[in-house]
Amino acid sequence: MTWKIQAITGEYAGQEISIDRDMLVGRHQEADVLLQSAEVSRKHAALLLKEQALWVQDLNSSNGTFVNDLRVETESPLQAGDIVQFASFKFSVLAPAQSEEIVEAETVVEQPAEAVAPSETTAEKTAAEQMNDQGMPSLTERDGNVQLSRDGMPQNVSVPKPAPIPEGVDVSKATPNPEPIPVEQPVSRVEEERVQQKNASLGLITIIVLVILAILAWVMFK
Repeated sequence: MTWKIQAITGEYAGQEISIDRDMLVGRHQEADVLLQSAEVSRKHAALLLKEQALWVQDLNSSNGTFVNDLRVETESPLQAGDIVQFASFKFSVLAPAQSEEIVEAETVVEQPAEAVAPSETTAEKTAAEQMNDQGMPSLTERDGNVQLSRDGMPQNVSVPKPAPIPEGVDVSKATPNPEPIPVEQPVSRVEEERVQQKNASLGLITIIVLVILAILAWVMFK
């Protein structure tokens, strides 16, 4: 299932954008949804996919992100028919379309099975006939020294023993299965932006605390 948004204002009117992953909206050149306008922040908002549901998050933009004319302060879910707005750019949220595989599966019509004559069913065949169908030799082709059961199966047939392990081979030193190598998951642009905003906030708080401590020290030792 793939969500889509369709532009309803500006020069992009009528254009559809598929949302198949977390996407960045803004006028930055690396934005997934590029809106080249001075009123749009470089990193304006993010479109997020959570368990096949579509969400929008404002990234501290100057002119705001709106859903149905209401400004978004935190993450907000989107429904089909909603109007999501980035500054003055408005988009209509389209319902997710079903994949082609699901549509094709729904149009498949089961064909009736061909009738089978009762004489051709395996239920009415004898054990010897079933073995012949499977490539087993008939009773007349078997060795006369082999004893057969009532169903025509051989009895007292010896099973060959496995080959012995050569001397000097240490089975305990067999190469163990290699351990799986952990693969680092890529970090999306939206997650990187969150980390950068968090680090910037911590740095600002640290500077404020240092300034306050400097003022207190100056007052005490004056």
